[in-house]
Amino acid sequence: MTTASEGKRFRLPILQGILPIDRAGVGRDIIAGFTLAALSIPGTMGYTKIIGTPVITGLYTILIPMCLFAIFGSSRHLSVNADSATAAVVAAGLAGMAVRGSNEWLALCSLLALMAAVLMFAARVLRLGFLADFLSRTVLTGFLTGVGIQVSLLEVSGLLGLPRISNHPLSQIVHDAQSIGQTNPYALSMALAVLVVILGGKKLSEKIPGGLIAVLGAIAVSWALGLDAHLATLGAVPSGLPTLGLPQVDWSWPLIWKLAPIAAACFVVILSQSAATSRAYAAKYNDRFDENVDMVGLGMANLGAGLSGTFIVNGSPTNTAMVAGGGGRSQISQITTSVIVLLVLLFLTGPLAHLPDAVLSAIVFLVAVKMIDVKGMSRIFVEARPEFWVALVTAATVVVVGVEQGIVLAMILSLLDHVRRSYRGTNSVIAVDKRKKGWQTVALSTPQQIAPGLMVYLFSHSLYYANAGQFVEEVLELVKSSGQPPLRCLCVEAAAIGDVDFSAAAMLRDTATLLREQDIRLVFANLTTNVRAQFDRHGITEILGEHAIYGSIHAVVAKYEDQSGAAEATPTTNNDGAAPAC
Repeated sequence: MTTASEGKRFRLPILQGILPIDRAGVGRDIIAGFTLAALSIPGTMGYTKIIGTPVITGLYTILIPMCLFAIFGSSRHLSVNADSATAAVVAAGLAGMAVRGSNEWLALCSLLALMAAVLMFAARVLRLGFLADFLSRTVLTGFLTGVGIQVSLLEVSGLLGLPRISNHPLSQIVHDAQSIGQTNPYALSMALAVLVVILGGKKLSEKIPGGLIAVLGAIAVSWALGLDAHLATLGAVPSGLPTLGLPQVDWSWPLIWKLAPIAAACFVVILSQSAATSRAYAAKYNDRFDENVDMVGLGMANLGAGLSGTFIVNGSPTNTAMVAGGGGRSQISQITTSVIVLLVLLFLTGPLAHLPDAVLSAIVFLVAVKMIDVKGMSRIFVEARPEFWVALVTAATVVVVGVEQGIVLAMILSLLDHVRRSYRGTNSVIAVDKRKKGWQTVALSTPQQIAPGLMVYLFSHSLYYANAGQFVEEVLELVKSSGQPPLRCLCVEAAAIGDVDFSAAAMLRDTATLLREQDIRLVFANLTTNVRAQFDRHGITEILGEHAIYGSIHAVVAKYEDQSGAAEATPTTNNDGAAPAC
């Protein structure tokens, strides 16, 4: 029978990003929602150029998905919307599977959103929120930089009014260079004007909606001067609400399996980017959030996207920053934005027909350039040179090979980087600090005995097959360079050893036997209860002999000094023929 507390625990949590409502801050949240709408409406329309869907689908990502996350997510700050990273992953993954911009292409985009939702729900059931930690900041910086370079190169053709002939950035930029003489002056002038308005407004004040001003101005100029005859525009944009239903695709397992790698890549990007953004703003404003609950919110948002005929949505760092900068402190801001978009869809889609394509290209180009984190890459280069090359390889893979391959490589490099830095611990020797009358750590290259004939080796990692060789090498080198008097006892400070696998256990037995043959006793201090049980199970305790495991280094030193004093008074050895016990 389920108790009341258990029933409450298993009940689906909702409205965590809204409740409790700060009445004094509601007005501020609503104003921030207006700010987000002003800045994100042109931005989401621009993302449709990246992914290759009708411009109206960009507004659809704000309407239902944003509301669903506000209801089911836990973060009070995360803004879920269209995102350039996932848009680029989808566009690259679907290349060749359908005609870009066709109904079939849009249906596949919506199906991917549903698949991403299923992965989110499955991850929530399995409590896989920790997976977000397996994309290091280094490779994530490289990945987003690569996406920024890729998208910005692809948008150069739009700025110049040239046709898009390839989804590969290098091929497209070469074509643009060869066709530079065919540049459309109207498109280029419009794009430059948009860049000036957005950058100029941003320089004057972060709160000036430069993107919205540029879009409205471009629509007015295009309509007044009849520019539709001289450059490409959006054309008729349907008004009204999206039609809810399953995507019109040929439902089959082969299709699902074909789309699975793309959905998985998007899942990783959504999970890592959303969690990182939520975590950053929760820490900034001292709020709580639950990654697992957020996965439900993100799953519901993508479910809404798939059923409303739009594409994958993601936690947007840019939009989240817009809301925070506008004073928003809860999901009321996002709900306000959704209401504004609802009004636009019902009454204001007509003027969008006159919006030049070059305007959206300019907006996307700016967004992409912001993703190129030169400052972050430079900082990695200065502070961690090996990690810089990892980030650079990730970025290059995204640009040269593809976004999907780049995110897979990012995951692999993150894990390899973790293993590289963690499996070989930085170990040392604990020695006497004569000035402070205590102990200190010294480098293995200059070992010191903590007492005549006794040395303490600090091993700073769990013992397993990958670093067992390091343990043996360093122990034997310490024995060789121990100095005078000859080493009689080597103590391993084992507080950091959290686990010993089968290979490491065999190594410890062999090492203890080898040292015993040299009349050196191997003992351990500060073993955890779990590791002590492993020692017993693997037969290490038996090989070490009695009284070889101590609760502290102090106990080892005290016992060793007592035994050494007794040995000097009455020279003898233990029954097993080893040196005096520690």
